[in-house]
Amino acid sequence: MPPKSSSSADQALHESTMSAMNVSFSAGFDDGSAWGAPPPSSGDIVGNAIKKEKVIKEITTAQEDLRAMMAKAKAVQADIDKLVSGNDTLQMYIDNLTMQMAKRR
Repeated sequence: MPPKSSSSADQALHESTMSAMNVSFSAGFDDGSAWGAPPPSSGDIVGNAIKKEKVIKEITTAQEDLRAMMAKAKAVQADIDKLVSGNDTLQMYIDNLTMQMAKRR
């Protein structure tokens, strides 16, 4: 129910807005092609199945490659963590030696 308006201009604006909203939501909202989906075709079913299988194999290969890269990245990160820890230990050793040398002078 439209809100009460004080002028006919407000009423016209309200009606045009409602009309535009109805058009934008009702025209093809459930249509698959509006969402980028290809229209269904009764074409080559075997060809489509082969294309889908090829895409699935490519995706599977890409997933395996990604898993391998993630494993490598984790291994490299573990090596970096070890090196950082070793550097911290060496820095603490150097600091202690420097303080001992300073105390002797």
